[in-house]
Amino acid sequence: MENTPREALRVSAVSIAVNLLLSVAKLAAGLIARSGAMVSDAVHSASDIFSTIIVIIGVKLSGKAADREHPYGHERMECVAAILLAVVLLITGIFIAQEGVQRILSADSEPLPVPGVLALVAAVVSILTKEAMFWYTRRYARKLGSSALMADAWHHRSDALSSVGALVGIAGARMGVPMLDPLASLVICAFIAKAAFDIFKDAVNKMVDHSADVETEAAIRDYVTGHDQVRRVDLLRTREFGNRLYIELEIALDGSLTLDEAHAVAEAVHDGVEQTFPSVKHIMVHVNPV
Repeated sequence: MENTPREALRVSAVSIAVNLLLSVAKLAAGLIARSGAMVSDAVHSASDIFSTIIVIIGVKLSGKAADREHPYGHERMECVAAILLAVVLLITGIFIAQEGVQRILSADSEPLPVPGVLALVAAVVSILTKEAMFWYTRRYARKLGSSALMADAWHHRSDALSSVGALVGIAGARMGVPMLDPLASLVICAFIAKAAFDIFKDAVNKMVDHSADVETEAAIRDYVTGHDQVRRVDLLRTREFGNRLYIELEIALDGSLTLDEAHAVAEAVHDGVEQTFPSVKHIMVHVNPV
């Protein structure tokens, strides 16, 4: 796991560069083509830059070694970063929705402009770029077990979905229904709010010692019972600590084994679990006699 912060920071640097170029391009296209939906989409992309900076800070802090004040390490700082990212997402969505509502309410007194074709082109480019960034970031988030990077990946996906909303709104406005452009801003807000909720929920679960998923626990149990001298698993408890996993395990061994022999089996199980499941930071193994 030593290279985790370095790889995560490289992914974040790519994310910042792409979002900077994309937000400038979308803002210019929105202003030139008179598309409120595209301007809203540009604001969303710009918020991704700030969000990625939060991810960078969270990754750097979570990578710090354990110390006297934090004997279990700093992994939960990634969860803090993910929660902050969710808040930023939600605030961004609220501002976008507010702008869309204001434009809808003022439509009677001020005719809504018809967006230019440049806004359509920008929306298509945004969808393709942000979807590619989602898959790129998610790949590394899974590889590194980083909740903050995964939150950033879903931020990219929410931006891609918001660009789909913008594309529909802009196309509809150009086909004679200009009201669809500000309505698209409200659709964008809904996507952003959903992504913010999912990120927040996942981060909070990891902050409150949520257990590992059923599939992971089953895989650990199968691995342990596969050991020749393990008769059964009496207890298996897991808890997520940031992006790492802590395990409490009780195994039943033949009661006639010597203390040295039982200790050797427990050590083999301990080391085997940590090597087989890279997300496991620590496992405590207790032996019960049969």
